[in-house]
Amino acid sequence: MSSLRHPAEVLFEEGDAVPEMPVCDHYCGVEARMRKSLQLQAELGPVFDVTLDGEDGAPVGGEVEHAHLMAELVDSPLNRHGRVGARVVPVDHPAFQPMLDALLPRAGQRLAYLMIPKPRDAADLDAAARAVDATLARSGITRPLPLQALVETHGALRDVRALAEHPRLESLSFGLMDFVSAHRGAIPQSAMGVPGQFEHPLVLRAKLEIAAACHAAGKVPSHCVVTEFKDLDGLRQAARRAARELGYTRMWSIHPDQIRPIVEAFSPAADEVEQALEIIVAAQEADWAPIPHRHAGREQLHDRASFRYFWQVVQRAHRTGAALPADMVQRFFVTA
Repeated sequence: MSSLRHPAEVLFEEGDAVPEMPVCDHYCGVEARMRKSLQLQAELGPVFDVTLDGEDGAPVGGEVEHAHLMAELVDSPLNRHGRVGARVVPVDHPAFQPMLDALLPRAGQRLAYLMIPKPRDAADLDAAARAVDATLARSGITRPLPLQALVETHGALRDVRALAEHPRLESLSFGLMDFVSAHRGAIPQSAMGVPGQFEHPLVLRAKLEIAAACHAAGKVPSHCVVTEFKDLDGLRQAARRAARELGYTRMWSIHPDQIRPIVEAFSPAADEVEQALEIIVAAQEADWAPIPHRHAGREQLHDRASFRYFWQVVQRAHRTGAALPADMVQRFFVTA
């Protein structure tokens, strides 16, 4: 098996790689909920990220104290899998730099990412990135901390391709509530819920532009929240539509009960995984030459274009905690 070339070696050119992230990003800001979310992540494994919220989760005027708490949690044994990020205030907020000074010296080495909310344009994101890097440098931290950003203003949507192409950015999220509010009542409240957020033309346009910009730049598009947190059927429907119709590969959760349905909705079906594994194994054993494969009674020819798709199905199954055969995990995901 050691002579078999791994899909990552063959199927992708330099620069093609997209950041690998869990499909669910769980936001929490109150201390008790942050601790419970970290405990849940420790139990379930890194099938979802935890983002400690220092913007909406912090009391007004208490942002810096909240940043110290977030740093303590990121640097604690509760951060068992290294998939904990943080959201700070916008770059033009007076507490932005003080929050960085409280958070990064202690937690910058262990933070999975930093979320930058409400950039008004690409220049705002660049200013935030420079401030983050300068704070890390003063702290003696050399790792480039991955950044994420929220598209929730008219200017950010206008500059969405430039945001996605920023070299320090790994993911863009859609800020539904602020985006709707920015239209000053021209978009009805129903567009903040399910199914309205999938039907209003201006909201749908924003979601599609974000997803398209991310895929063009090799970044991860992250879908917005579903506020009806007790309507799990509505959540499942929204998550499936985000994944299958709009091209999103990640989605926010704001309640622990939303995590599993989101992970399930973004997971490939068992028959998809089985088909993908058959094709990838056969392709690898043919040294990635075109192969015939019979599926659903039809003989199909596959080459590297479709190999890339099926390898991504396998990767997504592994990332969402699907039960892959042990020999397949060993073959593709265990490094020597």
